Amino acid sequence: MSNTKIYDAIVVGSGASGGWAAKVLTEKGMQVLMLEAGPPRIPTRDFTEHVWPYRMRCRGFGDQKTLLAEQPVQRLCYACDEYSHQFFVDDREHPYTFPADKPFMWIRGRQIGGKTFCWARVSYRYSDFEFQAAARDGYGENWPVTYKEMEPYYDRVEQYIGVSGSAEGLPQFPDGKFLPPMRLSCGEIQAGKAIEQRFGWRIIPDRTANLTEPHNGRPACHYCDQCQRGCYTASYFNSPSVTLPDAARTGRFTLVSDAIVSHLAMDDRGKATGVVFVDRQTRAEREAHGRTVVLAASALESRAFC
Repeated sequence: MSNTKIYDAIVVGSGASGGWAAKVLTEKGMQVLMLEAGPPRIPTRDFTEHVWPYRMRCRGFGDQKTLLAEQPVQRLCYACDEYSHQFFVDDREHPYTFPADKPFMWIRGRQIGGKTFCWARVSYRYSDFEFQAAARDGYGENWPVTYKEMEPYYDRVEQYIGVSGSAEGLPQFPDGKFLPPMRLSCGEIQAGKAIEQRFGWRIIPDRTANLTEPHNGRPACHYCDQCQRGCYTASYFNSPSVTLPDAARTGRFTLVSDAIVSHLAMDDRGKATGVVFVDRQTRAEREAHGRTVVLAASALESRAFC
């Protein structure tokens, strides 16, 4: 990568938001550089959704405290275990502090794709019960947008990534542009009937970014039920399988892994001109220049850059 090239945009972080930013900007004709603090994930090495228990040292049932000693925080997440700990950071290498009386569990995934490998895939829409909650509750501040204004953007994302679900007509739980819903089990159907009769509540299939039919070149989910371990078939949304390939196909996308951004480079007017980053392997410091900088390195880490 040339140290003097000026990109139209630099995107820091390759997860859900960073991947989407890269796709949209490259498709609009911009030259985009993406910097990711972690390494790439190789399915044949890192995905374990089809690995049999006998191939694991502790058969997946080892003592988490001993087995994941280097991940005392990350192992508190249900998805971090012997099969999938590779998608989470080593807490010893990435320490942080918090007040003794206010413990904070900071779950992080530094890799190309960020936490889109191990997210729960639940994809709900906010309604005006959230966007305009202050008007209803009588305190606080409303969001500066309404559901009607956000609806076309929800539509666009859902139609692109593929979200399965059922239309229910609930004002507090807006319907979307869904793929067919996952079927309820016999037990769920019977429980739903009893609950609706007794309480008037409705049991519905969850709305998730799992494909229930082929979509945009990706096959339907085969229900192995181990999504947090990776997905060979890319049947749920993750940026390395969906948004980043689309960005790459434009020919205007450059991706650099193991690039840990330390801070923004600023001009005399207080405007960002690029970023300074450290190569994770060589520890060499480098600088990248861009007309626009998009910070998508998770909420807390992006805040630190500012």
